[in-house]
Amino acid sequence: MRWTPGDESPDIEDRRDEGGGGGFQFGGIHIGIGGAIVLLVLSLIFRTNLFALLGGGTGDTGTAVSQPNPAQDAAEKPLVQFVSFVLDDVQSTWTLLLPQQTGVAYRHAKLVLFRDYTQSGCGGASSATGPFYCPDDEKVYIDLGFFDELNRRFGAPGQFAQAYVLAHELGHHIQKLTGIENKVRQLQESNSREVNPLSVKLELQADCFAGVWAHSTQQRGLLEKGDVESALGAAAAVGDDRLQKMSTGHVSPESFTHGTSEQRMHWFNSGLDNGTIAACNTFDHPE
Repeated sequence: MRWTPGDESPDIEDRRDEGGGGGFQFGGIHIGIGGAIVLLVLSLIFRTNLFALLGGGTGDTGTAVSQPNPAQDAAEKPLVQFVSFVLDDVQSTWTLLLPQQTGVAYRHAKLVLFRDYTQSGCGGASSATGPFYCPDDEKVYIDLGFFDELNRRFGAPGQFAQAYVLAHELGHHIQKLTGIENKVRQLQESNSREVNPLSVKLELQADCFAGVWAHSTQQRGLLEKGDVESALGAAAAVGDDRLQKMSTGHVSPESFTHGTSEQRMHWFNSGLDNGTIAACNTFDHPE
């Protein structure tokens, strides 16, 4: 992806050196207390050691507390500059497209950078849970270590794979601004059987919105050879079917919450090919 390093985005809230409370280390990878509890519960449910995915499974464990780390900050500076560029570019794109296509004004979201663990408007944010958007405070939360995991653990390298992740989370912000997110939550509360299917459609639409932004970068000549493949690789890497196969050895479609690898790639491509919000109506599309 063609981009120019610059100053840190004013929409970034950097909490990396604030200290996030206690955490644990597995095979050299730090996760927050909340993330460790989640993995423990899931390990009991699926009767498999999900901690093995974080670093070999049998490595020594120990407590870890986030501390100011100037060396790590310096090492992460190029990545922070790239994330800043993508954040500003995605939000500038939606500032133009959202009112044009829906009549809704765009309001900037914030991006919170943290290590191990922090608090969000939606509760505790752990590095183990991966990047997420909180509609209550309109912020995206991410531990930059996730991008290394995306490459090393899930086999999705490349800067545009990283850009896709951020664009996807900001896609959830579009859903908040347009009222889609609220309608889906209401439907989920009224019909428990539709909780997972509606979650899948919400996630696939966010993938499509990421594709709409990618369409814009393509039109402006920012894409380089291999960028689209990099984004599609990231979308495929985080498909429910692939993640379940990695963690449990089998696939349970009834428990899907984000969609299959094929679905995620399909909807990203829909946004990329059309460049419109109208092309992202996953709710009227039978899966």
